[in-house]
Amino acid sequence: MRAINLLYCLIIAVAALVAGAITGGYVQTHRAGSKARKTLDEAKHTSTQLVEKAEKDSQVIRQNAEVEAKETMIAQLKELDAETRKRHSELQRIEDRLLKREEMLEDKQKLFEKRERTYNHKLKELSNRQKNIDKLEKKRQDVIREQEAELTRISGMSSQQAKEIIIHRMEDEARKDAAAQIKKIIDDATDQADMKAKEIVATAIQRIASDFVSETTVSVVNLPSDEMKGRIIGREGRNIRALEAATGVDLIIDDTPEAVIVSAHDPIRREIAATALKNLISDGRIHPARIEEVVEKTQKEIEKSIREAGEQLAFEVGVQGLKPELIRLLGRLKYRTSYGQNVLQHSREVAFISGMMASELGVNVKLAKRAGLLHDIGKAIDHEVEGSHAIIGADIAQKFNEPREVVRAMAAHHGDEPPSTIEAILIQAADALSAARPGARREILETYLKRLEKLEEISTSFKGVEKSFAVQAGREIRIIFTPEDVSDSQMALMARDIAKRIEQELEYPGEIKVTAIRESRSVEYAR
Repeated sequence: MRAINLLYCLIIAVAALVAGAITGGYVQTHRAGSKARKTLDEAKHTSTQLVEKAEKDSQVIRQNAEVEAKETMIAQLKELDAETRKRHSELQRIEDRLLKREEMLEDKQKLFEKRERTYNHKLKELSNRQKNIDKLEKKRQDVIREQEAELTRISGMSSQQAKEIIIHRMEDEARKDAAAQIKKIIDDATDQADMKAKEIVATAIQRIASDFVSETTVSVVNLPSDEMKGRIIGREGRNIRALEAATGVDLIIDDTPEAVIVSAHDPIRREIAATALKNLISDGRIHPARIEEVVEKTQKEIEKSIREAGEQLAFEVGVQGLKPELIRLLGRLKYRTSYGQNVLQHSREVAFISGMMASELGVNVKLAKRAGLLHDIGKAIDHEVEGSHAIIGADIAQKFNEPREVVRAMAAHHGDEPPSTIEAILIQAADALSAARPGARREILETYLKRLEKLEEISTSFKGVEKSFAVQAGREIRIIFTPEDVSDSQMALMARDIAKRIEQELEYPGEIKVTAIRESRSVEYAR
């Protein structure tokens, strides 16, 4: 509005200036005559029009300004109204929430009051019950006293005597319950001990299995040169695939110089594959057709050697009348090992040992030898049939009508069945003697040497030990003590300490003998 007024004043000032200028010109030109008057009239008329126009424009501007002001005021009023409505809505929501909370609090209060009434009612009931229980207890005590008096009168015993009888009966019942509980605890402990023992054995087997698996599942075939590996593999691997398919083994051709590894759990298949591969290498012709031909020929040769090995073993031991199938199974043991010990040689030893013991005891030598020869025959097929090799072998022997004493001895030689005959006990002893003798079951060379070194290291770590020697394949340690440092009584104690430490720090089969030696020497010369 202030800007409009300033504009209006400016227009009036301009009009006044124009009028003044025109008036001044009129005064100056009055002398000029009528022309000047005419010009003055025109100027007055123009100034009048300009003033009127300025007034009209200022009025229009004023009206527009008033309209804009009204519109601005209306917009502000609308915004104010919207904000007011929004605030009112929020206040309404808050009020609704407060009302709901008030209702919830009232409901909770009613619930608490109801629970309080219920609690008071139950408390009153419990109080009444307690009073009734007290009355009943008092009545029970009165009845017990009356009964005790009546029992005393009838039985002629005092209450103390009756108590003693009851106590004795309770003690007997307690002993019976304790015995039953003890038996249950022992049974549970036995079951847990069996499970723990199985876990320990399984863990031990897992730890030592890797030491022997390479010796019992692979054979190494030497090659004349590394160029032969390419010929064994053949174009696109057809030769090696044909050999694996024909023999059922895995051929491993790696960076090992001039060697091929034949891997299989079945020792017969492994022997057939190794022999066939050697024949192919010496022949020089290696292709799928030739491979099948050589493998078939090798299988016949191995079967023949198996039969001959079984017959030769039966002849050496002096066992006659064996069925051909039993002879064949005996021959298969030629390619079976147990902890590095050849099972065929083990069977020969068991037969001879059991025969000698039977002769000393005066029992049937032929039956003892027969049972000793056949006791491990189940190992020939234990990878094909599930179960213990002792039971498998006993079933085979029974199938081929072997004597009952032989079958029982075979089944019992590992404790799968209790020994019921003298021959069974002899086979158990002979089997243990053959397997436990020094050198029967070989160890991995590195493990064996480490055990010997550890034995000597443990012995020499004691003060007063001059030298120590591990002998008898590590089954005996001989310790030489310095006589000046160790007396005879001290030597016995130190030998015991060494044995205890060996038990703690070493793992070994069987037992280790600790021999302590103390020697004093005096040397003189006669001149």
